[in-house]
Amino acid sequence: MPGNVAGVLLAAGSGSRLGRPKALVTVGGRSLVSRGIALLQDGGADPVIVVTGAAELSEPLPPGVVSVYNPDWATGMGSSLAAGLRAVPAGPSAAVVALADQPLVGHESVRRLIAAFGAGARVVVACYEGRPRNPVLIGREHWPEVVAMASGDVGARPFLRARPDLVTHVECGDVGSPDDIDAPEDLVRAERALESG
Repeated sequence: MPGNVAGVLLAAGSGSRLGRPKALVTVGGRSLVSRGIALLQDGGADPVIVVTGAAELSEPLPPGVVSVYNPDWATGMGSSLAAGLRAVPAGPSAAVVALADQPLVGHESVRRLIAAFGAGARVVVACYEGRPRNPVLIGREHWPEVVAMASGDVGARPFLRARPDLVTHVECGDVGSPDDIDAPEDLVRAERALESG
C-alpha cells in the first residue's frame, strides 16, 4: 500500500436538534466518539485525529489517537474537516473521514476504502444501496483543494461533486448503515439496531 492511511473523526458539533453535543452522547453503552474511533482504528486507519468543538471529550483517548480543537466549529462541518486534515502528521498518504454521529457504519467499510486506495484509487466514497454517503477517503494530494472548497456545514461534498472523475464508489450497505443521530428518536432507533445487530 502506498503509505499508511490516517483517520479523521468529525465530532465538533453542538447537536442542536439533539439538545447536547454529539461527542458526549452515549449509544449502546459507548459514546459516539468512542464508537467513531473504533470504527477508524478497527478499519485500519492510523493515526486517528478527533476534531472537537462544542464539548471537551470526557474520556481518555486510546493510543494512536489525538484530538484537535476547532475554534471555528460553530461555522459548520467545513472548518472541522479542514482542521482535521491539517492536523494529520507527515507520513499518511490519505485520510478516511468519518462522522461521529453515524454509529451504525461498520469498520469493514473503512477497510474497503483503504483497500481501494491500496489498489490505486485516490478518492473513495462508501455507498449504501448505490447512494454515496460516509466515510470518505481522500488522497493527500487532494487535501488543499478539499479544504479550499469546504465551507459552512458541508465538508468534502463540493470537492466530490466538482471532481467526479476522481471518485471510486465502494458499496458498503452489507456491512453497516449511514443513519445519522440528529434527534432523540434517532438515538432510540440506533439503540434498537445495535441490540438486534
